[in-house]
Amino acid sequence: MDDHRDIATPKRTQEILEQFGLSAKKSLGQNFLIDTNILHNIVKSAKVDNQTNVIEVGPGIGALTEQLARAAKKVVAFEIDDRLLPVLEETLAPYDNITVLHQDVLKADLDQVAAEHFSPDDPLVLVANLPYYITTPIIMHFLESSLKLDSMTVMMQKEVANRISAAPGTKAYGSLSIAIQYYMDAEVAFTVPKTVFRPMPNVDSAIIHLTRKDKPAVTVKDEAFFFAVVRASFVQRRKTLRNNLQTAFGKEEAVKDKLAAAFEKSGIDPSRRGETLSLEEFGRLADALIDERLRLNQAD
Repeated sequence: MDDHRDIATPKRTQEILEQFGLSAKKSLGQNFLIDTNILHNIVKSAKVDNQTNVIEVGPGIGALTEQLARAAKKVVAFEIDDRLLPVLEETLAPYDNITVLHQDVLKADLDQVAAEHFSPDDPLVLVANLPYYITTPIIMHFLESSLKLDSMTVMMQKEVANRISAAPGTKAYGSLSIAIQYYMDAEVAFTVPKTVFRPMPNVDSAIIHLTRKDKPAVTVKDEAFFFAVVRASFVQRRKTLRNNLQTAFGKEEAVKDKLAAAFEKSGIDPSRRGETLSLEEFGRLADALIDERLRLNQAD
């Protein structure tokens, strides 16, 4: 493929948008990337080769999709905006290894899509420039599905990337860090300045590379309860674990006694804040709370 056909140049992007009478749709978080070097770096960070199958979310006018198609075995892209379907049909016409699905990825049966389009023996990765307003739900949708992705390489708001990859004891560390690091190893691959987009967003972006762990970071008695305890521990970041968990479990004397016993059993000081606990410590605490037969008041 000749490089001059790249979609992600200012001139070509402008031509495509004008040809189809399009503008970026704010409600769908659309910004078009106009720098091919960044796209090449995304594909490189995702370690895509001709044996790799790729799922993409929000292909837009096909800038990243095109680069993925050149490197990958097969690409399946989810696009929710019906205005972009005829655009993609034209811009991606040179490639026979791309399927564009006109559906909301959050409602998609990912296992069924993978079974229909990919061989189960090939590596499968998610690579996407995610709309900022829906980044976390999309990542969690893939993590909580039974689809076994080898990795995710996604562009998102830099601040969210920092939260996902944050270590305990830092300001960015919270329930999102834990929810994702429970399943994946997270690293920020590189940052992306806002100047390489049309229209230019208000914030800088980052590419985060998530690699699936062989098994979850900690072994817990009840995963749903573990995540509920984590969320409860961060409801008010400046409060201690004791205070946050009393709010979640109840303030009756019997509950306070059980909480005290769980803290003692797990070896965790109740005056600490949630942001100081590692995943392993949260796992110990959640299991100790189960041993004390404590159940959350909130409908989790």
